[in-house]
Amino acid sequence: MTEVPGVVLAGGLARRMGGGDKPMRKIAGKTILERVIARLAPQCTELIINANGDPARFASFGLPVIPDDLADYPGPLAGILAALDWTAANRPGTRWILSAAGDCPFLPRDLASRLEAARAAQDAELAVAASGQQTHPVVGLWSVRLRHELREALVVEGLRKIDRWTSRYPIATVTWSTEPLDPFFNANTIDDIAEADRLAALDGG
Repeated sequence: MTEVPGVVLAGGLARRMGGGDKPMRKIAGKTILERVIARLAPQCTELIINANGDPARFASFGLPVIPDDLADYPGPLAGILAALDWTAANRPGTRWILSAAGDCPFLPRDLASRLEAARAAQDAELAVAASGQQTHPVVGLWSVRLRHELREALVVEGLRKIDRWTSRYPIATVTWSTEPLDPFFNANTIDDIAEADRLAALDGG
């Protein structure tokens, strides 16, 4: 496994929950962000959090918090760009980063290794996760060298959809089973939080 830092994308506006930080909502006594970090930390050389606003609200996690440097919250691609730029500036020589959504509490424990294996086997520029016949492009491996092209796409072209950008490059897709639960279940609504409480028991709490 190549040494890969990870970024938790926690910059969403949580409109369907009435605002606030989705990753700070609790599932079975733990915040979603706690669960995401617990899953990713053993798989990555280090973790950073991408979030906008006051970084002090994440201080208890002891991780670097990096904001988007683009205006108007253009979505997760801006967070990925911020992470790519941070990695290039602070970890020279690092070629890849792993990204994951901050509202996915049940991420697979073999996420990094399977994505990296598929990317290497297919000599791809990117690798993304899939489950249940659906891709999850916010969860993937990203080439640091593509950061300039991503910035141009966001700033000059006004591109916002992740899959429109990833479709420009050779990409490896890795599929996970949805049994006993979908590891990419994301908590978007209040009802999702209730469902996540139930799923947490299936996932060992």
